[in-house]
Amino acid sequence: MLKGKTVVLGVTGCIAAYKACEIVSALRKKDANVVVIMTPHATEFVQPLSFETLSGNRVVTDLFDRDFDFEVEHVSLAKKADVFVIAPATANTIGKIANGIADDMLTTTIMACKAPKIVCPAMNTNMYENENTVENIERLKKQGYKIIEPISGRLACGDVGKGKMAEPETIVKAIEDTLMPNQDYEGVKMLVTAGSTEEKIDGVRYITNHSSGKMGLAIATAAVARGAEVTLIAGRLSVSVPDIFEKVVRVKSTNDMLEAVMDNYEKCEYIVKAAAPADYRVKNFSVHKIKAQELKLELEKTPDIAKAVGEVKGDRKLIIFSAETDDLIENAKKKLVSKNADMVVANDVTKEGAGFNVDTNIATIITRDGKVFDYDIMPKNRLAEIILDRMLEL
Repeated sequence: MLKGKTVVLGVTGCIAAYKACEIVSALRKKDANVVVIMTPHATEFVQPLSFETLSGNRVVTDLFDRDFDFEVEHVSLAKKADVFVIAPATANTIGKIANGIADDMLTTTIMACKAPKIVCPAMNTNMYENENTVENIERLKKQGYKIIEPISGRLACGDVGKGKMAEPETIVKAIEDTLMPNQDYEGVKMLVTAGSTEEKIDGVRYITNHSSGKMGLAIATAAVARGAEVTLIAGRLSVSVPDIFEKVVRVKSTNDMLEAVMDNYEKCEYIVKAAAPADYRVKNFSVHKIKAQELKLELEKTPDIAKAVGEVKGDRKLIIFSAETDDLIENAKKKLVSKNADMVVANDVTKEGAGFNVDTNIATIITRDGKVFDYDIMPKNRLAEIILDRMLEL
């Protein structure tokens, strides 16, 4: 059942809009809260009253509607959504979303939404196969949208071909799978590290790196959604930590992170070292602020956390990350062996859209048995799911 979950359903101007009524009805029977946003053209096919009767909520059609309690509605709906679905999705709406155009309530809300998004195309076969539509759908896929492919059959225009919106039960199943994902990690204990560490120079300064913690947090969050009991060990983060983890340990230095990992790893089946701890610390640290025209620092290596875990992990699975600027595969394979890890996720941080402090990544996953998997640019939350999938194969 979907009690407590909010589905925002966008309906666009297509004859298949009547099928959206079945989607709303099915979701309500599963106790989901459904809020419908209709484009002006959609109201030419189905009256808003139909959706209001089925959903029990006011249908939103106008970005400038004043007949409601004041709030910035497209933002508030975006925040309420646990999943955002567009069914049916016309070529016009797909094109606008793919190219960042937000000129109505539906496109404005979905642009402000960070929840998972599902798009269900419905249109004439020639429109669906048009190169612009094909490119726009591929663009949405790269942005993390789930596309429910249309099916073949007789279309409203009389043509026979691919373009019919997927059946309501197929779409409802996709929504359920998104809101209640596979619980393949149920009961599994996992340790995940995230973020960077700080090494003090003096009483007011420190050295660190560009890691935001987004990748580690994406893995930890996805693991919880799939049933895992996650201990998160977090250094310096640029993102907030949701209150969903079994245990959260905040650390500052690399040595702090090492101690936290060694204190918590034994009860875990998987150790995911997604953090980017500082490789060096200041040997000539000063408690007081250093005041000098010229500052010279003497650095020494910090503890190698991954290697320390690799030496004692036993039957546990160790997953490490390798951020490189050259010789990606060669360096990643060396780390895999030297740390006694079971899998390495490598990325070239010089590539646009990969690496630190961005929402996307480009990765190569290498396993202990020599398998290599290359992945193009994608959102980090999508890559997190892939990493978890690969971990189950170890």
